[in-house]
Amino acid sequence: MKNPTKFQLILVTAPDLKTARALARAALKAHLVACANLIPKIESHYWWQGKIESSPEVLILFKTTRVRLAALEKLILAKHPYDTPEFVVLTLATGNRRYLAWLGASVEDC
Repeated sequence: MKNPTKFQLILVTAPDLKTARALARAALKAHLVACANLIPKIESHYWWQGKIESSPEVLILFKTTRVRLAALEKLILAKHPYDTPEFVVLTLATGNRRYLAWLGASVEDC
């Protein structure tokens, strides 16, 4: 099995489905991710400019490799409408061998 720690799960929130779909499509077209899951209708509560805020959002789960991580972050920051978009990276500890092989092939063999 490929080393699972080379794979990354990235969390990005977007203000709506249209924006989330556009970010997912851009990352996929650039072959920076193998998959993007959109989870609509979340409610985020957070500190912003000294106040507690809340808003409806869409959570995007991007699956990629460490090699593609910097380019994905650059794309998200360039295309995201927020001043400070969420871009949180989690390294995988383990995963299904066939799934990880597909993930790697989807972004690195392009």
